[in-house]
Amino acid sequence: MTVFRSAFLVVILCVIAFTTPSYASVENFVPLPLVAPEPKDNPSTPEKISLGKQLFFDARLSIDGTVSCNSCHDVQGNGTDSRATSIGVKGQLGDRSAPSVWNAAFLSAQMWDGRFPSLEEQAKGPILNPIEMAMPHPDAAVERIASIPGYVSQFTKVFGGDKPVTYDNIARAIAAYERTLITPNSRFDQYLLGNTAALTRQELNGMEAFESLGCVRCHRGPAMAGPLLVTGEVFLQWFPAFPNHYIDKYKLVDDLGYNNGKDNELKVRRGKWRVPSLRNIANTAPYFHNGSVKTLNKAIRVMARSQLNRELSDYEADILEAFLKSLTGEYSIQATPILPPDADTLASK
Repeated sequence: MTVFRSAFLVVILCVIAFTTPSYASVENFVPLPLVAPEPKDNPSTPEKISLGKQLFFDARLSIDGTVSCNSCHDVQGNGTDSRATSIGVKGQLGDRSAPSVWNAAFLSAQMWDGRFPSLEEQAKGPILNPIEMAMPHPDAAVERIASIPGYVSQFTKVFGGDKPVTYDNIARAIAAYERTLITPNSRFDQYLLGNTAALTRQELNGMEAFESLGCVRCHRGPAMAGPLLVTGEVFLQWFPAFPNHYIDKYKLVDDLGYNNGKDNELKVRRGKWRVPSLRNIANTAPYFHNGSVKTLNKAIRVMARSQLNRELSDYEADILEAFLKSLTGEYSIQATPILPPDADTLASK
């Protein structure tokens, strides 16, 4: 009888072990929410989201009418422009790679260095950046949008007031749209929600290595970008944290990130960066702030050596890559919106 009970107990323990998520999936990983948090002073409405989408696609927010938000953050694709660094007005090249706008709503701060505390503040930045959209000042952007009758009527309906077209309201509308850009239902999320067949054995091995190697210390939370923080707080990490042969090869310290330009940090030739999201990472090559690494497998090796001071075996790199590919979610179709015509176009009809 005792032998029977012992055997029965072993069977039960095996069943539990193979039918429940690992400890790592419960404690360190969070499924991607279906709805993004929004600030109290910018609640979303269908009309505001629709307006924000039009503005996101509208190149008239740039000085010469050639660059829109979507030019660098293509929401009909992976949310980036898939370039090492982005192209602004007059063909100017920026210094950093465009992060994906998909799931950006789950980050507590925006940009590679976390300098913008919200989607609203981030939306204001590129419009005035002389390399990106190059509007000379906020009033120029407001004047451009306020000259378009269709926009005026929409801003009036959404925001009200005598002068509803303001720079803040332009940013609020764009941010409201960006909060709808969520890629749920990755196989990783399915696994976390109880579908233990969603991941292959190789991917499960990769998830376990992701935890045991220490990757999870930085890449966790719903965006796989760090702990949940209040809006405006930034989860920063040194990169690279250890001297290694990749630094010169990929020019990893030519830009010092959060500490860029500060004398005390120039002495050590490294800076801090906001921990980037790993959601859909398999789709967003090239990698790192300067887009210097072309493949995910190589990026994994660079990270392991730079952050963990460890050279990965081919097996370790391959299972980690397999796991990260399971973080690819479902992209919603983003049809190109119809933009309101200029006043001159209306007058000529």
